[in-house]
Amino acid sequence: MRAAWYERNGAAREVLEVGDMPVAEPTRGEVRVRMATSGVNPSDVKGRRGRPLTAPRIIPHSDGAGTIDAVGPGVEARRVGERVWLWNAQWKRPFGTAAEYVVLPQEQAVRLPENIDFAAGACLGIPALTALHSVRLHGDIAGRTILVTGAGSAVGHYAVQFAKARGARVIGTASDQKSAHARQAGADFVIDYRGKDVARVVKELTGGVGAAGVIDMDFTGTAPLIGDGIVAPHGLVVSYGSNVAGPIPLSFPAMLWGSLTLKVFVVYELRPEERRAAIGELTGMLAAGRLRHSIGLRLPLAEVAAAHEAVEAGKVVGNVVIDVA
Repeated sequence: MRAAWYERNGAAREVLEVGDMPVAEPTRGEVRVRMATSGVNPSDVKGRRGRPLTAPRIIPHSDGAGTIDAVGPGVEARRVGERVWLWNAQWKRPFGTAAEYVVLPQEQAVRLPENIDFAAGACLGIPALTALHSVRLHGDIAGRTILVTGAGSAVGHYAVQFAKARGARVIGTASDQKSAHARQAGADFVIDYRGKDVARVVKELTGGVGAAGVIDMDFTGTAPLIGDGIVAPHGLVVSYGSNVAGPIPLSFPAMLWGSLTLKVFVVYELRPEERRAAIGELTGMLAAGRLRHSIGLRLPLAEVAAAHEAVEAGKVVGNVVIDVA
């Protein structure tokens, strides 16, 4: 099979290779998926750049979609031919979706509704599930104001849609380049974080109270805003990322006197019950055609390095997807 891989950390064009590898056979409880698409996410880029290798050779990417072509013992034979999307394909495993075939536990291959194409299917494992879990952690948000930072990003675009579907008023932050994308997702107001005082605008839009909840993509930039009063008393901040690996200062007085709550998670490590609930809700919305999917760049497997570079640059509006088939 054709596959992309790296055997050391480094720059995309220096370490990523494309070539031939043997096709693996599924063992007990596993399925083999013939990949149609592979999704490229920031975590894939960070892994290739500097995460310690867990095997001599790494086929990257955790997200993707395709068709089950073989099953191992203990898996119902009728799953052969099933269209699926994948999650955690390369999490704590060496071989991900940047290949013509991938073998993984059957529960990590989720039926893809017939009305959803494979490109959209490659955007669900990390972007959509991260966004949906972030919204679910806020509970009942109908009629409340939610601030989504990075509302024009891959995760943010879904988060705005999920929050709006639950009846929230959504304020988003985005660069000028991605502000229209955030509005297209349904954001009621978008703040250009590069040219505006975000805290001041949020307080103006909320009558000085602040947002009832925050869905945050980069705690590095959001932590100072908490001290500036962007969160209403008894509010919740849910963060799933940071552009800085080290310690991040946070105003304890703001957290204390506001009785605020901070929750942090990584989508790779959702509890089984959390993932089941999110997948169930996501499947329903997909089948009902209630989600917009945004593919900003599609490239063939041979151009995997260019796909990684595009994600690193952060200028693509929408998800970056590789066509594997």
